[in-house]
Amino acid sequence: MSKPQARSAIKFDLFAEAARKHKIERLGDPLQVIARHIDFAHLTQVIDGLLPRGDASKGGRPPYPSEVMVRILILKYLYNLSDEQMEYQLLDRMSYQRFCLLTDSANIPDRNTIWHYQQRLGIDGVTALFQAVDNQLLQHGYMARCGQIIDATLVPAPTQHFTKQDKAQLEQGKIPADWSAAKRRQKDLDATHTKKHGKGYHGYKLSISVDAKHKFIRKITTGTASEHDSTHFDEVLHEHNTSADVYADRGYPSAQRSEMLKALGHREHIQRKAKPGGPLSECQKGRNKRIAKTRARVEHPFAQMRHMGGKFIRTIGQARATVTMTMMAACYNLKRLAKFLDDGVDAFYKNRLPKTVVRLQGANA
Repeated sequence: MSKPQARSAIKFDLFAEAARKHKIERLGDPLQVIARHIDFAHLTQVIDGLLPRGDASKGGRPPYPSEVMVRILILKYLYNLSDEQMEYQLLDRMSYQRFCLLTDSANIPDRNTIWHYQQRLGIDGVTALFQAVDNQLLQHGYMARCGQIIDATLVPAPTQHFTKQDKAQLEQGKIPADWSAAKRRQKDLDATHTKKHGKGYHGYKLSISVDAKHKFIRKITTGTASEHDSTHFDEVLHEHNTSADVYADRGYPSAQRSEMLKALGHREHIQRKAKPGGPLSECQKGRNKRIAKTRARVEHPFAQMRHMGGKFIRTIGQARATVTMTMMAACYNLKRLAKFLDDGVDAFYKNRLPKTVVRLQGANA
């Protein structure tokens, strides 16, 4: 007698897709949290006001709705996806299709459509998007509170390799004659080298101002890796905060900056740096330690950007690097706002439930 076949754990069901959708709803889709709480119609209105859509009456394939493309762009930077991967995931993932309003669409934007839309936005478009997200923060009552923290982080880019002859010509401001147009497009001549803690870096620098209360990014600016952290201090100094306190690490102190902050009505909390041959006093060490407790909150946005896919960028040139870094900051604020609003909704309904129900929910969590 033949041995009975082992029972398979796989069960075939005509309603398997519906069952999976139901289970996803129970588990919770993080993208739907963002979709519920972020006003994408407002973001789209801002973009369309800055960059009006083309005239479809002239013929040709009609463009995808602006809101669909804005959602795709945000999704791309939330998960650090290339245009090719974004196209594949839109075809493959139900949650991505639902977030981008493409569930019932027969057409999915391809990689070229996504690339061209981002190029069309450029620096002005993504800056407007960042400001539009900031306006939603204010509309929900998240004003900049408890002072601001200023810091900068290195954003690595692909290292460029040049021959000695190429370097000599580039230093003279000339493009090597043997470079084809295609090769020139692949050479990043804007990114620079620097060293930090004995380790070499090549790329760009992102400077931000974060409010100490909510840790939202309020202002940003970009530069190259070789620029000193303090170069963009004035550009990111945020004038609208409920507190006059300004925090920064030991890369920012200077007598001129202290006088400037005092003249503007700010209270300076910049850590002191020891001078060569002169160690910090115990008083200065204690002051630095007190400042560090608040200043450390600025590291949260940088850490979240790493969790969103890393700070390494794969673009060529300062302009595209600025677009990427601005989108990273906008997506961080957008994701954090959605979380705040969702937690607030949960707290609101939990406070309306009988205490016995709340205790039972906590026990089952």
